[in-house]
Amino acid sequence: MSVVPADVLPGALGVEDGARGAAELGPRARMWPALVAVYRAQLSRARVARIPLLFVATFQSVGIMILMRGVVSGGGEAESVVAGSSVLVVAFVALNLLAQYFGQLRASGGLDHYATLPVPPAAVVLGAAGAYASFTVPGTVVTAAFGCVLFGLPMGHLWVLAAVIPLAGAALSGLGAALGLLAPRPELATLLGQLGMSAALLLGVLPADRMPEIVRLARDLLPSTYGVEAFARTFGGHPDWAFVVGDLAVCAGVGVVSLAAATWAYRRAAVR
Repeated sequence: MSVVPADVLPGALGVEDGARGAAELGPRARMWPALVAVYRAQLSRARVARIPLLFVATFQSVGIMILMRGVVSGGGEAESVVAGSSVLVVAFVALNLLAQYFGQLRASGGLDHYATLPVPPAAVVLGAAGAYASFTVPGTVVTAAFGCVLFGLPMGHLWVLAAVIPLAGAALSGLGAALGLLAPRPELATLLGQLGMSAALLLGVLPADRMPEIVRLARDLLPSTYGVEAFARTFGGHPDWAFVVGDLAVCAGVGVVSLAAATWAYRRAAVR
């Protein structure tokens, strides 16, 4: 019986060729198709579970405006209340729920599943953040419209929400994802998400003129503040669009930084 090397058999691959062929079996997915796939998967997964929570977020913001109606009569304070309550819907979903989701995903070993897929880490973070932020659109619009009717504010510039929702959502989603991925336990992730939403409630809804100076400084550090300011500026008869665009630009910059931090936190959590 003779022994023939495997590399001389017809149709056989050499060791290097075999390794090269194996490496070519699983090409890394491109960023945009992977992002769309993750977004669709997250959207279908969270549709049933998150819709009731979206109603809770909307009713919460509407209830806050009704309570503030007895304290605030109109003017700039009413504009702050309506704008802050509208962005609070985004904070509830994008910050609070996303922190809980990634905290549970890390604790249950769900990150291992994504780590085995040829999907860029940024696609996982952006896809999940985009899916959660999408649920905030109807609640934010309803809250803003109800607040305008309640306080007698003009509704002609509600279209600016088309920029406020995605930009504020990106900033808050990145922060929520980073908190959930960096928290060592899911309970802590839930706590951090709740604290972040409470900060968005207290610092975003309450009029800034009535806050102490140190609280105003803390308010300037909150990403959602600039979305609130941008929306509140549009209620005037002649909005200063330069300031509106400036606030939205700050939101966009914070969103890029927070999503980059969330991507780094995802990589850090996935290799542990």
